[in-house]
Amino acid sequence: MPPRVAIVGSTASGKSAVAMAVAERMHDVDLVSIDSMQVYRGMDIGTAKPTADEQRRVRHHCIDLVDASEEFTVAEFKPQVESALRSIAAADRRALLVGGTGLYHRVVIDDFDLPGQYPDVRADLEQESSTEALHARLAELDPPAAAKMEPGNRRRVVRALEVTIGSGRAFSSFGPGVDAYPPTPVAQIAIRRPREVIAARVEQRVHRMIAAGLVDEVASLYDAGMSRTALQALGYKEIVSAIRGEIDQDEAIDMIITRTRQFAVRQERWFRRDPRVRWIDVEHDPVAEVAPVVIAALEESTV
Repeated sequence: MPPRVAIVGSTASGKSAVAMAVAERMHDVDLVSIDSMQVYRGMDIGTAKPTADEQRRVRHHCIDLVDASEEFTVAEFKPQVESALRSIAAADRRALLVGGTGLYHRVVIDDFDLPGQYPDVRADLEQESSTEALHARLAELDPPAAAKMEPGNRRRVVRALEVTIGSGRAFSSFGPGVDAYPPTPVAQIAIRRPREVIAARVEQRVHRMIAAGLVDEVASLYDAGMSRTALQALGYKEIVSAIRGEIDQDEAIDMIITRTRQFAVRQERWFRRDPRVRWIDVEHDPVAEVAPVVIAALEESTV
């Protein structure tokens, strides 16, 4: 597969608008979504998924892969995106990666060696209530992995133990992880805007989603059954809490805005740690200011 280009950055920064503009100007570019929640069919409004019209105008890949009732992980995403990239290359077209899910992005550009899933082992580990005890067990089985994790980070500790026990291979042996930044053929272009601008855009976006029918979308999906992974989506889990009567709808909307703003800050920090990323500080219009940079990178990638 040829070298590729990626547009990254926080939510509400303008990545999708830039990607659409680039694809429509170049005519031989397909967009590949690197988003952990756009993979779910029916989760359209709350994930800011490309509209039907946008999908008619530009070819999109790696959206609507599974029903919202199904579990889906980064390990399952990797072969899907690899297949998409092969098909794009076979059609003599260029791929533009776009999205803000940091781990999914790294798995694609750095070709991570991903460990499998061992649900029986995980279920057994979850019986232990003390995360510190689990961390101590990990320290015995895989000291390098334990040294990189906070003893109280239950999700990471359980996952490392699950892999170590289930595969018979130390979790740390699957590669250097997200803290290493090896050379990559993918040009990463990040959109950066002032945090107060992102905060305002997030609030506007959430209110647009509510007006567009987000509550009804979530209610329909919830009635049909949503998987554990789908229920982690911002906007969806808060509306589900309102549906369950745990909070009222106004509280849910406020929580969506607050949590999305916090998520945007975490996204920027994630990409900021990567020294390979080229940052573009946008003053006014991300399309006008970033699209030419992306186009130039795509043209250079085919030289």
